[in-house]
Amino acid sequence: QVQLVESGGGLVQPGGSLRLSCAASGSIFSISTMGWYRQAPGKQRELVAYITKDGSTNYADSVKGRFTISRDNAKNTVYLQMNSLKPEDTAVYYCNAAVKAFVSSPWANYWGQGTQVTVSS
Repeated sequence: QVQLVESGGGLVQPGGSLRLSCAASGSIFSISTMGWYRQAPGKQRELVAYITKDGSTNYADSVKGRFTISRDNAKNTVYLQMNSLKPEDTAVYYCNAAVKAFVSSPWANYWGQGTQVTVSS
């Protein structure tokens, strides 16, 4: 079994910064793409950013230039540095990873439990 544990959420004023972390643990042979999604109240879950194993990244238009995704493959951890935060960034942020538990296992998709980010004065 694979667990994704997020940390780093909280309350921040507009214009402030937060750094989210997500560490994967358990039966892990390999991790492919890792990403962050978010879900605001009354809205669908949306992709924020993702990063491939070789470091290629992709961002939602709404966060380009403000958020930076990175990963540490040795620690099975993905990060999301969020700068110039806006009230519309308020949401529960979820970590996602594509994981192969063993060499012969199929790729499986895992989610973290979510961490709340609130941007408010």
